[in-house]
Amino acid sequence: MISVLILTKNEERDLPGCLQSVAWSDDIHVYDSFSSDKTVEIARSTGAQVTQREFDNWADHQNWGLKNIPFKNPWVLYLDADERTSDELGIVLRSFSGDGLNQVAYEIQRRDFAWDGVWLKHAQISPYYLRLFRPEKMRYERLVNPLSIPDGPVGRLGGFIDHYPFSKGLRSWWQRHLAYAEMEAMMRMDDLGKGTTFSWVKALFDPDFSVRRYHQKGIFYKMPARPLIKWIYMVFWRRAFLDGSAGITYATMQSIYEYFIVLKTREQLMAEGSSSK
Repeated sequence: MISVLILTKNEERDLPGCLQSVAWSDDIHVYDSFSSDKTVEIARSTGAQVTQREFDNWADHQNWGLKNIPFKNPWVLYLDADERTSDELGIVLRSFSGDGLNQVAYEIQRRDFAWDGVWLKHAQISPYYLRLFRPEKMRYERLVNPLSIPDGPVGRLGGFIDHYPFSKGLRSWWQRHLAYAEMEAMMRMDDLGKGTTFSWVKALFDPDFSVRRYHQKGIFYKMPARPLIKWIYMVFWRRAFLDGSAGITYATMQSIYEYFIVLKTREQLMAEGSSSK
């Protein structure tokens, strides 16, 4: 009853483990952005179907995939190549039928693991993600860290998606987040240009986690000393120190990433000011 969608770009290192964790599915799709390594070869060797499209931004890329990939089953599980379904989640998904349910999507808890294998249980900011859904009922917004917008009720499943963001090393993590910072700055500039407003009520009380997160980020972008606020929030409010040195280090890295967004936004504001003279 469940198809699997895996997004890839040069994922020959992580893809085999991801594919192995979803081998129970009879319909696995690797959605590739023209990898130059053995990603496509690995995918096809396991019987996965491959669709290729040049990556532009997260929302447009994912929306195109949901509309154009010919899924065999009515439900789709979405994963990145550096993610795995846990044994517990695998049991839940194998027994999932979806028949007679009102829900159009399900949240699944994700466990992020540090470079040393420590589960960042407290440092992790976003624990639940809409990853199982009916593709015709799901769409995405935002260039990076896209907002999942289901067209209908949402439920929650047991089990975990295990995420290994440091599987390619610290250099790769920083390179990705420098690119993310640039896209976040572009969205901040777009919000400024449109005069977009964000709601404290929705940021705190909306029942949909994705909506809360969207408004929280919009409000957060307006705060001074954001990197410091983020570090204090992660270390003390979310108690990242309980994850040991990995938790403290991860909180520091996330705060530096936040500072990258600040710098990139300033850079774009300066460029816009110079061009208008």
